[in-house]
Amino acid sequence: MPIRFDAADAHWRVAPLPGFSPDQKDWLTRGGSLTAHLRTLGAVTVRVAREAVSLPLDDEYAALGIAPRTPVWVREVALSVDGTPFVAAHSIVPLAASAGVWQAMRRLRTRPLAELLYSDSSVSRSSLVSRRVTARHPLYRMAAREMNGAQPRALFARRSVFERDGAPLMVTECMLPALWACLATHDREHGSAHVPRDHGQALDHTASRADANAKRAARPGDAR
Repeated sequence: MPIRFDAADAHWRVAPLPGFSPDQKDWLTRGGSLTAHLRTLGAVTVRVAREAVSLPLDDEYAALGIAPRTPVWVREVALSVDGTPFVAAHSIVPLAASAGVWQAMRRLRTRPLAELLYSDSSVSRSSLVSRRVTARHPLYRMAAREMNGAQPRALFARRSVFERDGAPLMVTECMLPALWACLATHDREHGSAHVPRDHGQALDHTASRADANAKRAARPGDAR
C-alpha cells in the first residue's frame, strides 16, 4: 500500500500551482532519482553541508507522524552540475531509525542518497508535493547559502516521504536559480523533450518504474 503523504500544511501541494513555468512543473513532479535527472545536464557532485542531530521543522513532524520535539538526524547537501549548485537538499529521519533501518544514511559521505532509495524493493515512496518557500522559511535560508549573486524572492521546493520497514525518511529538495537558467538555455538550444517518469505519484516500491525511468532519461544522447 503506497504511503499516503499528509503534508499537514496547506502550502505543500501535489499539483504545482498554475503560475509555475513548464520547466518548474516538470522538475517538481519528476519521479525517480533527481540525481539521475541532473546527470542529463552535466557531471553531478555532492557536497555535504551539514549532518547533525536536530529537531524537525514545523511543517515536517506531522508529515512524518512524530512528535514535534522528536530528535531527528539531518543531512543537508548541495547537488552541483559541472561545479555549479543546482539543488540544496534537506533530508531527515527519526534519530532511532538513523541508527537502525536507515543507518546507511550516516555512511553516505559524498554519495547521493538516491543510492539508498532507488535500489531497494522494500522502500516505498509517497507522492511528491511542492511549494514556494520564501526567506521566512528555514529551507530558504539553507538553500541561500548555496546561491551566488542576487537571491530571488522565493524558491521552488519539493518533498516526499520514503518508508522502509515502517520507518520514514523525508527528502526535501530546493531548486536553485542556476537550474532554471540552465534549463532555459538548454530548451532554446535543443528544445523540450518528453522524459518518461512516474509523475511523482506514490510507489509501492521505488526499485521499479521510477528507477527505470530515471535510467532511461540519463542515457547519453537523450534530451534532458
